[in-house]
Amino acid sequence: MDDSAGLERRFDAAMLDIYHGAARLGYRPTRFLEMVQTYGGVETAHRLLATEKVQDGLGELFLLGRLDLTIEHHVLLREYAPLFSDEERRTARARLGQEPSGGTS
Repeated sequence: MDDSAGLERRFDAAMLDIYHGAARLGYRPTRFLEMVQTYGGVETAHRLLATEKVQDGLGELFLLGRLDLTIEHHVLLREYAPLFSDEERRTARARLGQEPSGGTS
């Protein structure tokens, strides 16, 4: 099995776990689930991180105290680093409040 394909499959599974974890808390991000089913987890993450608009789900999960159930959190996990650019990781950190939005690192 190709390592990058296996890594993408694991990320896809993690994105589905995000949906199911949020659903157990009473929040059902159905648009997110549709995107993951249509584009896969990695492409969904690329698309959402490329927009200026922060998704409503991030705010919902913040209010639930579960930022670990966000795309941004997963993008920053060391195991998934090869799937994302430095810019995408900067965006994820900024959205999680780990660095200023205009920050460079």
